[in-house]
Amino acid sequence: MLDPIVTAHEINSPLAPILLAVEKKQAGVRHVPSHSHAQGQLLGTFTGLATVGIGEHLQQWIVPAIHAVWIPPNMLHSSLSHGPFHGWSVFVDEQACARLPTTLRTFRVSRLLREAVGRAATWKGQKLGRAELHLVEVIFDEIGNLPEERLGLPMPSDSRILRIATQFLADMTNQRTLEEWAAWTSIAPRTLSRLFVEQTGFNFGEWRQQARLMRALEMLARGEPVTRIALDLGYDNLSAFIAMFKKRFGVTPGKFSV
Repeated sequence: MLDPIVTAHEINSPLAPILLAVEKKQAGVRHVPSHSHAQGQLLGTFTGLATVGIGEHLQQWIVPAIHAVWIPPNMLHSSLSHGPFHGWSVFVDEQACARLPTTLRTFRVSRLLREAVGRAATWKGQKLGRAELHLVEVIFDEIGNLPEERLGLPMPSDSRILRIATQFLADMTNQRTLEEWAAWTSIAPRTLSRLFVEQTGFNFGEWRQQARLMRALEMLARGEPVTRIALDLGYDNLSAFIAMFKKRFGVTPGKFSV
């Protein structure tokens, strides 16, 4: 049985504070099925890696250690830790979310935000005074102003394009070109290219690379060898994979902290 990070009573009570912060440690993998709630949620991890699924098409957002994802109110989402879970969440009253981002976003957690959340997690149902409300304002400012990092994999909604995306995710060694994928789904290459950009924000090549990067982070979190990761993602040689990874994250896969 899943041990909830907070109970429904804690966040839905009329006496619930404007902001509720909690920390959680779980020895095994933590999987929270798809659900939604009226509160906005900021989810982060101390160690390891978590994946957040969003919406009916399960768009994937990666949350590595020292990063967080902001989930606006009433957004359908699920989460999965890759290995033992050690993380934290901040739940924000729906009305207070009017001043916070209205779209999902991921960002690197600042030291200020981490310390503020840690302090807020020590509040145990107490009425928030002037000092506590000042700290709430700090947390809100950090959520709204920290630079966004693209750690998501948006999925297309068009059934034909979604079929391509799903097929590629099932076998990332697939080297079909855009034209070959277009023929596979009986769609014009120009239409395929346009729809990918409109529905994911990436062109086809960028989306495919983003998918491989997100999968690489998951595999690194499981402790899989870098060489195996490169081969499973369809790279002809290890150096090409390492170069791509370092260009995106600034460090080699072996030095990336998950």
